[in-house]
Amino acid sequence: MLELFRDANALWVLAGTTLLGISSGVLGSFAFLRKRGLMGDVLAHSALPGICLAFLFTGSKNPLWLLIGATFTGLLASLFLSWITRFSKIKEDTALGLVLSTFFGVGIVLLTQIQHSDFGNQAGLDKFLFGQSASLVGTDVAIMGSISFVLILLASIFFKELKLLCFDANYGKSLGFPMVGLDFFLMLLLVVAVVIGLQAAGVVLMASLLITPASTARYWTERLDHMIIISACIGALSGLVGTILSSVATKLSTGPLIVLAVTLLFFISMLCAPKRGLIAKSLRLIQTRAKVRQEQIYVAWNQLGSKTITLSALSQQSHLSTTQVHRWIKQKKRTGQVVENSQGTFTLSDASWKEASDTALLGLYMEMWHMYEDIETDCSIQDIEQLSDLPESLRVQLQSYLQKHISEEDRAKAYHSTRRAGM
Repeated sequence: MLELFRDANALWVLAGTTLLGISSGVLGSFAFLRKRGLMGDVLAHSALPGICLAFLFTGSKNPLWLLIGATFTGLLASLFLSWITRFSKIKEDTALGLVLSTFFGVGIVLLTQIQHSDFGNQAGLDKFLFGQSASLVGTDVAIMGSISFVLILLASIFFKELKLLCFDANYGKSLGFPMVGLDFFLMLLLVVAVVIGLQAAGVVLMASLLITPASTARYWTERLDHMIIISACIGALSGLVGTILSSVATKLSTGPLIVLAVTLLFFISMLCAPKRGLIAKSLRLIQTRAKVRQEQIYVAWNQLGSKTITLSALSQQSHLSTTQVHRWIKQKKRTGQVVENSQGTFTLSDASWKEASDTALLGLYMEMWHMYEDIETDCSIQDIEQLSDLPESLRVQLQSYLQKHISEEDRAKAYHSTRRAGM
């Protein structure tokens, strides 16, 4: 592995893939939030005919000319896509597949024509299909680095406008922002970001490098600025890891290893992210179910009106199975909150009895809060976890509504009793 840092060509490859990961991570975040995940795939495949046309017109494999050609056809593909979705009844997903297959088919035809032509320097163009990072030289990395820096700089300058475009384009339009122009500007940045990575990752894999870092970063944060930074770091890390693994296993290509590295980071994030990961969600679901079950049992115990009750009575009142109630009682017995008596009954401790009463009262208050819309308060119903969370002014209002509701129910019961007696 140390030989990697002594080899000048390997260092160029390492720098190129790292820069590619950073620029893809930054711009991929905006594409991800715009729900343009497949757009990267379309742009990558539509760049192939541009590369072939640039070679046919110039007869040179100069990266700058190939970049210009790929950018032109990438923009052309995005314009076709916009035109199809705007002026026809074809849905966007169908239009994406149509544009992708058409441009890629044209690219394959041109590439085949070039390979069977009399050009003496056509070798190497097919490497744009799957990428060949090992072929990167100082000039390629300089161009890639310069363009990546410009892309990141433009994204930073227009960060607020792009943020508005991603989250509420209609609101931005009402403020007078040229949202159509901003959308085209973002598309231009994405086209260039895809094109500069074709030599390293290839047409087939570049879309993954554009979207996967952003979708991975989304698991770790709720803020766009943090998401962009994390996405850039993930892209850079995947470029480093893929290049290092490629240098160790010399028979493996760098591009696929970069994509595999970022995909591995995605699955780790999907499982282990602290808030949005599957493990964290499963734990929260278990905690929520346990909390709801406890509230059901506490309310049922309070409704039975006695600290000491039987298991069957509690199960029937709480509408839970005997097994569920017994499992809960066993947990509370370990902490001393429930005591089992010799007669087969169970007694709540004083502290737990108060908690049960508070839980039942809070449930009634929440019902009043949902029933009456004219309650004046600054707090949200989602902020109330227990009775002590209720502000005193809000508690007074809810208590008055509760008394009013109870008196109305009593009058209704008395009325129906009188009607039945009269009949």
